[in-house]
Amino acid sequence: MKQAVAKTGPAHDVEIPGIEFRRQLLGWYREHARALPWRGIDDPYATWLSEIMLQQTRVATVIDRYREFLQRFPNLQALAAAEENDVLALWSGLGYYRRARMLHRGAQFVVGELQGKMPTTAAELKALPGVGDYTAAAIASIAFGESVAVVDGNVERVLLRLMGLPEERSTKGRARVTRAAQALVPSAAKRGIGNPPGDHNQAMMELGATICTPKSPLCLQCPVVEICRTRGEHATPARAKQKSRSVAYLLLRRGEKVLLERRAAEASLMPGMLELPPLPMDAVAEYDPVLRVRHAITNTNYDVQVFAESKLRDTIPAAASDLVWTPVAKLREMPLTGLARKVLQRLGVMTSPNLGTPSSAPGAPPILTTKP
Repeated sequence: MKQAVAKTGPAHDVEIPGIEFRRQLLGWYREHARALPWRGIDDPYATWLSEIMLQQTRVATVIDRYREFLQRFPNLQALAAAEENDVLALWSGLGYYRRARMLHRGAQFVVGELQGKMPTTAAELKALPGVGDYTAAAIASIAFGESVAVVDGNVERVLLRLMGLPEERSTKGRARVTRAAQALVPSAAKRGIGNPPGDHNQAMMELGATICTPKSPLCLQCPVVEICRTRGEHATPARAKQKSRSVAYLLLRRGEKVLLERRAAEASLMPGMLELPPLPMDAVAEYDPVLRVRHAITNTNYDVQVFAESKLRDTIPAAASDLVWTPVAKLREMPLTGLARKVLQRLGVMTSPNLGTPSSAPGAPPILTTKP
């Protein structure tokens, strides 16, 4: 019997044997899929939250934050009624804070304009703030069973290797991958009989995340290796080099308060978030930092130096109105930048959610304080 194939469009597109591919993929997924808190649930809001959090963020980082977020905002109504600063505080450390703002506005839109009922199709979901093609397709297929393909970096990599094609960063290349992905998605099941499209899309993403990895893919463990035309890494264009930059910050304590600076509302990155006050590099040349850490934001690697010299207070460029003495006990409730949270935890000023909140950690450098 001739194997049915998934036709992806124009004649030059590579065909993938769809029935066999889906059978092998789903069999592997059911046996080997990671147990993640957003899988196997029946809550479109929680699915939406997980997909937003997972954008450009490691799964391990998202797991705890996802649970914390749902504890604080268990449904759309709770999130819609929240203050933006409270939402950003829970998002601190996940980065890309525009995602949190758009999720918050999206919840307000659904509650205020749609009577609390989320759209159920990918086309309708794209009307929500911050929801693009990928997120709309993920929610529509996983939460509502629509037969629509989800194409993220993991899925794209799987498909390019299956078809034996190099990465092509063009509209034509993206269209080819999208056609291939859509051709493989199974039809929606009848009500009450599983969710083939959602399971398929999650299996595709899982395969790319755990087996068909960017470097050194585990081809011998791949359930569809016999179908794959690459069996290894595929050709990819050279990536742009990461930029490097040195930055300095001041950490001052006054009793049980720490000095923070609020970023401008019009800042291109993390507007309105709280951070340690930045210092000019020439002002710190003669001092030794109490901490040095590496931190990456988008395509820039930062060499971060933190100083605790009280005399550096006068070198802070920010206006006094942008500076605020914040109680240490309240830090976890504040919309801190990921870097500020990292530094404050490293120096024992605050700790991770699962630990206590000592004012200093064992072995941490001493933090100088100013007099009240």
